Amino acid sequence: MRTLVVGTGGREHALALALAADPAVTEVHAAPGNPGIGEVATLHPVDPMDGQAVAALATSIGADLVVVGPEAPLVAGVADAVRAAGVAVFGPSRDAARLEGSKAFSKEVMAAAGVPTAGSRTCTTPDEVAVALDAFGAPYVVKDDALAAGKGVVVTTDRAEALAHAAGCGRVVVEEFLDGPEFSIFVVCDGTVGRPLLPAQDFKRIFDGGRGPNTGGMGSYAPLSWLPDGIVDTVMAEVVAPTLAEMRRRGAPFVGCLYVGLALTAAGPKVIEFNCRFGDPDVQPVLALLTSPLGTLLRAASDGDLSAVPAPTFADGASVSVVMASAGYPEGSSTGDVIVGTETLAVEDDVDVIHAGTARTDAGLVTAGGRVLAVRATGTDVADARAKAYEGIATIGFPGAQWRRDIAAEPLGVVEGAASRG
Repeated sequence: MRTLVVGTGGREHALALALAADPAVTEVHAAPGNPGIGEVATLHPVDPMDGQAVAALATSIGADLVVVGPEAPLVAGVADAVRAAGVAVFGPSRDAARLEGSKAFSKEVMAAAGVPTAGSRTCTTPDEVAVALDAFGAPYVVKDDALAAGKGVVVTTDRAEALAHAAGCGRVVVEEFLDGPEFSIFVVCDGTVGRPLLPAQDFKRIFDGGRGPNTGGMGSYAPLSWLPDGIVDTVMAEVVAPTLAEMRRRGAPFVGCLYVGLALTAAGPKVIEFNCRFGDPDVQPVLALLTSPLGTLLRAASDGDLSAVPAPTFADGASVSVVMASAGYPEGSSTGDVIVGTETLAVEDDVDVIHAGTARTDAGLVTAGGRVLAVRATGTDVADARAKAYEGIATIGFPGAQWRRDIAAEPLGVVEGAASRG
């Protein structure tokens, strides 16, 4: 099987590594990829937002499967262009990707499907926002209706901050706050059937203790020993199955990864958000533990035939990813800073460097984005994997590097950001 991964970030690097480990995958290509992906794949300078160019590349290399990584190309309809060219693609259509592209649409689908989620109001004026904030009370949750690279959500006890965030967005969704630890479940879907991967937890805020602004994610770990038994089955029955059925009813069957972000509330799991792709960095430790072939699974989903392949399997133990970000992130980023030390981890079997915002120049490997890289480790348990990941972080340096020191720290399952909501 010849595969093509579309995207440039850490998620795509983790996907490329997992595809390269599948015995059925003979070649991995990436468009445009990054220096880390280039170590296991052939890179092609194609714009991931250009559906026709991606489809032409897939055809020219004889791709058997295209995996579209980021949300923006999916919302823009890149998967549709590839399908129209007759190439199998793992990723939802433009219509199905609205589950992430519009928070209001996502809430509408959840309501129609009877999915347990937070109460919400869609607002387009400051007066509507103010009324909704007062109706739900603090902590205030305000979400940009459109894509915002994981940074369009504000959770705060400061009403003025909530109003200011809404004013900078346009249409927003104001929600009730769901109290409880958050977790993610990635479900590989073929339009009818869903296959869940291991649940993971990520850490969104920039500073230790869940303080500071939201980011695209500063670290993650799996599995989650604190989740009660049966939670995944509950989510599949009460969330995924009715959502897939509702999307089919709307003529937009969901084929791809349904990312279900949840809070474990006193009343059980409730959906915080849907995304239309694998999360980054939270899928990184999940893929590190995957022992069944990823390419075979994703191809079966793209063919509408998941029931014909076994459920995914995972290794014992745990995995932790810790993100290193550039100076100024998340408000901005510093580019061109020389990165040293990544090569020292190349000989470690249970530690690897996942590239996200990196580039190769005459000066060597340099920063090229906000989240620069992640150090991912596996171990006998979360504590072991965490120790290895932070040992890896200590070997890498670049000017202004920032990372959290509390990723996957005890106690596990705490509410991220709790300290800033009191």
